[in-house]
Amino acid sequence: MNITRLSRAIIPINHQVRYFVRDPFPNKFTHYLRRAELINSIRLVLRSNNPNSLQTIINTRLLDTFVVTQALRSAPNADAVLSFVDSLKKVDNTAHLSRHQSTLHALATVLAKWQRGLELKALIGEINEGKYGNVRFSFMNLMQWYAATGDLEAVLDVWKQYRNGDKRVCTESYNIVMGLYAQKGRDCEAVRVFYRMIHEGAIPNSRTYTVMIEHLVNSGKLDPAIEIFSVLPLMRIKRTLKQYLVLVEGFVGLERFDGVRTLLDEMRADGKFPGRAMRKALQCLQEAGFVEETEEFLKEMFPDERIKSISNSGDISFDKDGDEDGDEDEDEDENHGCAFADIQEVRLKPWLDPRALAKALNKWSPDVVSALEDAKFVWTTRLVWKVLRNINSPETAWDFFCWVAYQPGFTHCVYTVQRMMTLLAKHGKVELVDQLINKIRSEGMRLPFSTIRLIIDFCGISKNADAALKVFREDRALCGPITKYNLMLLYSSLIRTLTKCKRDSDAIDVLEEMILCGICPDIQTFSGLMYHFASQGDIKTVQKLLTIVRQSDVEPDAYMYKVLIQAYCKCDRAALAWRIFEDMKNSNLIPDAATKDLLVKSLWKEGKLKEAATVEESCDGINSVLPLKQHGHKWTVSSADLAKIYNLYSNSFKLSNGH
Repeated sequence: MNITRLSRAIIPINHQVRYFVRDPFPNKFTHYLRRAELINSIRLVLRSNNPNSLQTIINTRLLDTFVVTQALRSAPNADAVLSFVDSLKKVDNTAHLSRHQSTLHALATVLAKWQRGLELKALIGEINEGKYGNVRFSFMNLMQWYAATGDLEAVLDVWKQYRNGDKRVCTESYNIVMGLYAQKGRDCEAVRVFYRMIHEGAIPNSRTYTVMIEHLVNSGKLDPAIEIFSVLPLMRIKRTLKQYLVLVEGFVGLERFDGVRTLLDEMRADGKFPGRAMRKALQCLQEAGFVEETEEFLKEMFPDERIKSISNSGDISFDKDGDEDGDEDEDEDENHGCAFADIQEVRLKPWLDPRALAKALNKWSPDVVSALEDAKFVWTTRLVWKVLRNINSPETAWDFFCWVAYQPGFTHCVYTVQRMMTLLAKHGKVELVDQLINKIRSEGMRLPFSTIRLIIDFCGISKNADAALKVFREDRALCGPITKYNLMLLYSSLIRTLTKCKRDSDAIDVLEEMILCGICPDIQTFSGLMYHFASQGDIKTVQKLLTIVRQSDVEPDAYMYKVLIQAYCKCDRAALAWRIFEDMKNSNLIPDAATKDLLVKSLWKEGKLKEAATVEESCDGINSVLPLKQHGHKWTVSSADLAKIYNLYSNSFKLSNGH
């Protein structure tokens, strides 16, 4: 699965980048290193028996809000956090840091993490009273912190204030409330929050379904959790490592090892980098005899013995139980490690933050390369993957990708390559993507299906239809055999990309090819195409698509009817919109209030007063938003899929709760 020195055969490292100076450091990377040294010193002292030495360490110009924030986040307990803040207040040139927005935010976060609810509320009260000047916390900050302490009443109180504002509340606020209800065993309330989210127009995201799946698995309802998980790709929802972890642990707990094996195969297809939190579950699977299936994942989860510990006694030792980074799915800084405290000394892994490191490397230059080589980092697959994930510039990412291929002990593999490819595709660097694909093909390497699909999606962002067609036609074989289900998703991604690139005739051709191959498009693909052509005023193609839908035995849902009515009305074709309304009624569906108002206005405008009155009578008393069964989103979510998930979730708790 590895690619030996992948980038060497492609392009030399490009050092022709503008030189950047940060006074008093020659570059940002050197600044990063000096900060890291100071953070490590603070972390060691916070774990030692001599906390008084802290004031001496922090009395330096190098101490800034970034260092303070990272030190707070990596403190061993809440008492050490409060001690550190008190020390800041006692040193003249650092006292202002204890009152900074980012410092107070970090302090509140760690207080919540360590369940120090009283201190957290006291801090928030002082901020609300103006003790710290203009420092303010958002409603979402407060909800997250109170949820971490398990204070449901406080979360609901803040949510009520948030909802009373002028703006629509974000999806994550529903996720927090839903998750806290689930943790408290208040199952029906959690289900109602999900219904409320949809009914109020919020769009569920990956986190929503993570909360739902975890709730079901923890309640002993693994089968509906798996069913929901299987629907997510159809809804174009990203499946996360957290979801995989929860499901794998659920199957292992029930000794359903075939289910674990299936999930591992899907993880590979999704291109998921294995999280170390899954190690225990996979070891159980290996003990049950599934050695081959788990060996590849497990080797990435054990600590690399090349990574050494730091200690306050000046020596360096190996720490085989340490973890130089956290769970990538949570996107946390890799700065905690494992400490071993005794009377004499403390040992822990060096502080390392991939996001800060990536930012420090953003101005690639010979000086940065020299400093990076002198730092002698241990480059693991996990670290390189995380750094690449946090670099925004494709040029810098490519320079780093090529440079790291030369470093001792490191070899690019599928995870680092796919990350590089998707970043390049997103920014339209199709020539480099081609070079990587050719190298992958020559190495006999297999890419995850999700990578091929992502490249096609990103070609739509960079408006490169020809590159998307090439990947679909010539390169999709790199992910091995593709199921009919996944091929439908791949076709849908290509069609959407073609519409983004204004290649409308090609989009229709691909749709017809898809159907001729015996692959029926899902309803959201049809809805997305209808919406696209309606927005172009191309009613003829919209009608053609509707004919194809009916010939394909696809039952239009309320959302598709809504798209059609709105399309015809906006093109002054109220008579056609009226026919769709009649079809909708015959399917026992009615439009939402906004669509109904638009239809009535259009019929009035064209003098069809009788029809307008009929619409008013038929839709009398409907809500301003679609009922649950009628929600959908173009290109992504169908009403049927959303209703299926809601029914699976709600029905899982009806019998056990007596209703």
